[in-house]
Amino acid sequence: MSDKKQQIIDAATKSFSLFGYKATTMDQVAKMANVGKGTIYTFFKSKEELLDHIVSSVISEIKHEADAAMDDRLPFSENVQRALQRIFTFRQEHELTIKLLQEVRDIGTAAVREVMKRLDREMIAYIREKIEEAMAKGEIRPCDPELTAFFMFKMYIALSIEWEKDHEPLSQQTIAELFDMYLLKGLSP
Repeated sequence: MSDKKQQIIDAATKSFSLFGYKATTMDQVAKMANVGKGTIYTFFKSKEELLDHIVSSVISEIKHEADAAMDDRLPFSENVQRALQRIFTFRQEHELTIKLLQEVRDIGTAAVREVMKRLDREMIAYIREKIEEAMAKGEIRPCDPELTAFFMFKMYIALSIEWEKDHEPLSQQTIAELFDMYLLKGLSP
């Protein structure tokens, strides 16, 4: 990757993280990257394409983090919880995802809604792959891996984010216990 392209990506990531997608302009990105605005368009056709490229990198980072949390010596039930915890910790601590989630909530920018949906779809696909691997190993009984991944993902969101809106936050240990009790025990062979 060329230095200029990386400068543009870094500047755009910083701008999106600080100001959000809607408030970021290509002029602003060009200034922050110390390149001409036209240079940006040699690499990216639009602000949406630039955001999509950056989110693709974030998705790769999240998958890498989730993979790093897993341990082949542990059972599926522990690994899936470790991966989900890492995914959500990353999303809650990464400046860009924090700002984009805030923008979806506060403004509802269509392009941001779409990339955040893509992020969720990619995470669900990642979990689905882990479920398929666990079924192939006989660690869990056969199930619809897509539906189960969706349910696991949404259940984790509900327990770690939604619950906090009207209740005391749950500890990671409590979330793991609830996840195990309500979902994983039912999948055990």
